[in-house]
Amino acid sequence: MQRCDVAVIGGGPTGLAFAAALAESGLGIEVLERQPESALASPGFDGREIALTHSSQALLRQLGAWPHIPADSISPLVEARVLNGGSGYALRFDTAERSEPELGKLVSNHAIRRALYEIASRAAGVTLRTGTAVSGIRTDVEGVTITLANGDVLQAGLVVAADSRFSAAREMLGIPAERRDFGKRMMVCRLSHAAPHHGVATEWFDYGQTIAMLPLNNNCSSAVLTLDPEDAARLERMPEAEFGPEVARRYRQRLGAMELVSTRHTYPLVTTYAGRFATTRAALLGDAAVGMHPVTAHGFNFGLRGAAALAREIRAALAAGRNFAGPDVLRRYATAHRLATRPLYLATNATAVIYGEASRPARLLRDAALRLGNHLAPVRRRIVAGLMEAP
Repeated sequence: MQRCDVAVIGGGPTGLAFAAALAESGLGIEVLERQPESALASPGFDGREIALTHSSQALLRQLGAWPHIPADSISPLVEARVLNGGSGYALRFDTAERSEPELGKLVSNHAIRRALYEIASRAAGVTLRTGTAVSGIRTDVEGVTITLANGDVLQAGLVVAADSRFSAAREMLGIPAERRDFGKRMMVCRLSHAAPHHGVATEWFDYGQTIAMLPLNNNCSSAVLTLDPEDAARLERMPEAEFGPEVARRYRQRLGAMELVSTRHTYPLVTTYAGRFATTRAALLGDAAVGMHPVTAHGFNFGLRGAAALAREIRAALAAGRNFAGPDVLRRYATAHRLATRPLYLATNATAVIYGEASRPARLLRDAALRLGNHLAPVRRRIVAGLMEAP
């Protein structure tokens, strides 16, 4: 029988950030990850660029991870624009009324993962157990018993599930989750283009497709195409030389000629929200708690925020001599994280539904919502503050 204080299931960026946040707390933390350590130490490009808020950047600096992110993987996000259908009218979000020069930073997901691995793998009290799958979890007021696929048994004081929006650990804990399948596929890749983007991100809700262009360094953009499964499959099979011109055509040449400069990656468009974020001796983090729609690019920000909040509650309990996995500790985390995530989760899903509908009434509503947003300055300022999460 092996023992630790905290077992983290999932060695993705949120799980690693949480483990690093508990370093030198006096607790023994084990991160259980089914992938080999090489996949954590040198993760491959997966197409995803993360829009990091100011708060998330600060948290990564506090963890010591920021210096490990290469400068060429960090791109400034100056402004965001939302376009609808065939109209050239745009809803704009910028920092004109704030002191900050940028909305945030776009950072490659694989670069964040590598940086957090560098920190977590060297953190005091943290052990990475890779190539390890979990086959069973049992919790009670006394502790947690985790059965591994190889037959080993691990006992812990707390288990934290951070193993994706399709979390097997969440199911083992008996925690339900609401799930919405949009019936679409999200294709992500990098494209170089002839015209400059000026640091502006664009989300274009066309009829039958949604295309986001996220500004990267060296006159490149990360393209995020939301498509019907058949359309996505066709673009996946398309020869590389034809792909750039096809996206440029679909994007109505807004950035001129385009060329594919990365691999293409496709993901199912499914959102999830756990029925609860904590139960006896267990908590959920990251996508296991909240699997966001990519339209607001807030998924990892929520994951990082949740990791920091849970680590803060645990440290406070330790400092007060209380049970670090007690129901009061987990309840405070769960309540705070629900308040922080639920409104935007619901609003994001509603936006995706409205702007994914192409009927005549929906088109009128889509256009009216954009124009109203530009004319309601207090609402726009509040949205900008939420997108930035600036101090």
